[in-house]
Amino acid sequence: MQVEVLSCMRHPNMVLLLGACPEYGCLVYEYMANGSLDDCLFRRGKSPALPWQLRFRIAAEIATGLNFLHQAKPKPLVHRDLKPGNILLDRNFVSKISDVGLARLVPPTVADTVTQYRMTSTAGTFCYIDPEYQQTGMLGIKSDVYSLGIMLLQIITAKPPMGLTHQVGRSIEDGTFHEILDPAIEDWPLEHAMHFAKLALQCAEMRKKDRPDLGKVLLPELNKLRDFAEENLPMMMMFGAGFAPRNNNTYSNSAFSSSTFQVSIIFSKQQPYFFSLY
Repeated sequence: MQVEVLSCMRHPNMVLLLGACPEYGCLVYEYMANGSLDDCLFRRGKSPALPWQLRFRIAAEIATGLNFLHQAKPKPLVHRDLKPGNILLDRNFVSKISDVGLARLVPPTVADTVTQYRMTSTAGTFCYIDPEYQQTGMLGIKSDVYSLGIMLLQIITAKPPMGLTHQVGRSIEDGTFHEILDPAIEDWPLEHAMHFAKLALQCAEMRKKDRPDLGKVLLPELNKLRDFAEENLPMMMMFGAGFAPRNNNTYSNSAFSSSTFQVSIIFSKQQPYFFSLY
């Protein structure tokens, strides 16, 4: 499933599949020099903290890539395992969604109307799984929105996902929101960070119907926050990570109906990423 899906997709916020080795159950992705978002948020390898400007941009990029999946033709694609460990960062810290091994194509009539589809077994990573999906097996594009909400909260707090919605919500109510933000960043724009957090909490609502529409509501708001971050580029220049301009081109996502696929091995001068199919 993962090879078939990835071999058909091209988007700047989706990881590029270079090849596959069925004998050993491995996929070969393009080289992503800065590892995963999880590595960067938790500063593994003593990496410097990501500036808030870069975090706002990464959030908008993830939402853009996810919206691309949800608009796939002929059927919307639900990722089902969205988390910081599955967001890879290239040398310019441009974020790309990876690991669609658990993804499912949802019938368009289902995605566009009731936005849910019954699955026989729950898949994903515990703290990021939509509660309604866990309880009922009903999968839809807003299941990914829940996962995105948890991840957005992690982007600004650099905290583990367990109980994070409660912690952030309580901090807003108690007027201690500034204390829950990642302390490694000293210049948080509190008003914009608060707006970011409230968007994330809306995404992580327990009921699907209470979560915002990704393309119509959430993405425009995250793009506004990204624009605000772009107006504060001097901090980014000090960090050494550039802002890539938003690309409004159209990318191919219309080949999912193919029952067969062909993978070409492309040799890269840089070390690729390897992922196991099993």
